[in-house]
Amino acid sequence: MYFIGIDVGTSATKLLLMDEGGGVRSVVSRRYSTAMPQPGWSEQNPDDWWDAVCNGIPELLEGVDASQVAGIGCCGQMHGLVTLDARDRVIRPAILWNDSRSRYQVGCLNRDIGREAIARYTGNVAYVGFTAPKLLWLREEEPEHFSAIRKIMLPKDYITFRLTGEYVTDYSDASGTLLLDVRNRCWSKHMLGLCGLWRAKMPRLCESWEEVGTLLPEVADRLGLPRTVRVCAGAGDNASAAVGAGAVGEGSCNIVLGTAGTILMNMASYHEDKDNKLHCFCNAEGGWNLMGCILTAAGCNEWWMGNVLQTEDYTAEQGAISLAALGQNDVFFLPYLMGERTPHNDPRARGAFVGMRATSTRADLTQAVLEGVAFALRDCACIAREEELDVSSSTICGGGARSRLWLSIISDVLGIPLRITQTEQAPAMGAAMLASVCCGAYGDVAQCARALVHTKGTVEPNREVVSLYNGRYDTWRRIYPALRGVFQEIL
Repeated sequence: MYFIGIDVGTSATKLLLMDEGGGVRSVVSRRYSTAMPQPGWSEQNPDDWWDAVCNGIPELLEGVDASQVAGIGCCGQMHGLVTLDARDRVIRPAILWNDSRSRYQVGCLNRDIGREAIARYTGNVAYVGFTAPKLLWLREEEPEHFSAIRKIMLPKDYITFRLTGEYVTDYSDASGTLLLDVRNRCWSKHMLGLCGLWRAKMPRLCESWEEVGTLLPEVADRLGLPRTVRVCAGAGDNASAAVGAGAVGEGSCNIVLGTAGTILMNMASYHEDKDNKLHCFCNAEGGWNLMGCILTAAGCNEWWMGNVLQTEDYTAEQGAISLAALGQNDVFFLPYLMGERTPHNDPRARGAFVGMRATSTRADLTQAVLEGVAFALRDCACIAREEELDVSSSTICGGGARSRLWLSIISDVLGIPLRITQTEQAPAMGAAMLASVCCGAYGDVAQCARALVHTKGTVEPNREVVSLYNGRYDTWRRIYPALRGVFQEIL
């Protein structure tokens, strides 16, 4: 049997074909554009995602007996608002996770309704990027579109809908809407009421591995797949990445070094951190996780290399950094190019270089970018450790994990070993694994991960450098409070 994992990403949809033994037979990527009609806005056309799937699957199946495909799982960018009307047409472009237009609505929720009340309803406080503030913005700024809503969906769920005709979501993705009662795994009547919604407008909730339907006949024929292909509910990209990296079960940890960065820690029972600085979400295996999110991780390096240095030679730029310089750089970088979530919840935060001298070099600044992202991940890990969660090792995946230097920096800054996954396409791999559980190839998600996921190496921290980075981190974490007032004055 074969299983297809679909990852609806921010810059591209990635499709992965996995066999029953966990072998990756093929990977296909289809890119699309993001519209930014105003500063801080970020939108995509959901039909571009669907076109990427329809164009990508035939290529994915080249040279393969398509009749052996048994299941499909979807994962994708979280928090995006997709709205359908009574004829199942997309009402307006999807408002994405990295869109900051709802700053006013977030302020009203946390201030007027109250952080404590919002956390009691959902397990989280309001963040710019979450789905509920987008709905409040839509109700206030585009009332004609809001009144036309029949169904609210998330990005990967729109693809599941196009595949099966079913309106469903899973608990992990629903957790990031600020509409789910995460503790009790149901839609929050309080939050739906605040947003002027009722349950009929929401998709049906499922566990990530649950079957939601089979392919619509016309879709199966178009894609060249059997009509019997089963589709599972799938998961949010970070929850799916944890599965694809083998980070399942209580106490497991996974870091995603993608455009954004996350550190996710699985728990068997529900738990919020005392200040709600971490996201409390459901995971893809029936439990919960605490997750720290930094909005720009590998995206910082892409910005630095492309926009500033105007080069694509990542290897050469990082090769100019001496290993002897690790932990001794006097240049610091705040990686808040798109504002920040954990731990500041500040959409007005900005990126900044601090500490440059006349002798500072190009390599010093490149190193500072890599270190700034690592320090931001440490912010997340420190909150988890304050909650007595075990962050003593982690798997790591994502495009940024291709850099051995960056892995060494992160390992040293966090002071933990990092296990590198065999495929950097962990989200799509996780989605395919969830489909295999759905089809009965494995009894549960944990059994599937034990059987299929292997690492290709481990990066161990250098204890001498760890000590040096401890001092540098203490300096770095005082920079944001010093500049916060300035950031609030910048539009």
